[in-house]
Amino acid sequence: MVAYSDSDLAGCVDERKSTSGYVFLLADGAISWKSSKQKVIASSTMEAEFIGCYTATKQAIWLRNFIMGLKIVDSIERPITIFCDNKAAVFFSRNNKRSIACRLMDIKYLRVRDEVRKGLINIVHIGTDVMIVDPMTKGLPVGVFKKHVHNMGMREDFDSVDEWE
Repeated sequence: MVAYSDSDLAGCVDERKSTSGYVFLLADGAISWKSSKQKVIASSTMEAEFIGCYTATKQAIWLRNFIMGLKIVDSIERPITIFCDNKAAVFFSRNNKRSIACRLMDIKYLRVRDEVRKGLINIVHIGTDVMIVDPMTKGLPVGVFKKHVHNMGMREDFDSVDEWE
């Protein structure tokens, strides 16, 4: 199981709140996804992305417990990888040093660091061009949108939208 997490910065022009999105893939198919406006106003791209990682981390822990509760597997040995396209947020998830950014951020978001330290989550940097959750946080050209949706393992028959109604 892997996840992709992404956020914009202040995409809501009325409230200046950011939008976060995540998608979890298992066997090359999406099993959990969400796009939502953040509850707080992020003061930087790193903070918006880190809050997005927090939301994905909460879901990763829930999914881990759910899968183990099904008794299909005894345990999930490896950390769940969450891909993030912001190097500063990835660094912040692994860094234990106190900083101004850390002091200004709500303490609940620092749970990401705890889960990384426990080995349950691993936040990994990837390039923006392969961030498949981009359609959940911003408008994209049609070709890029279709590529990302295909890579999520989602429906790709965009010509028959009438079937969805």
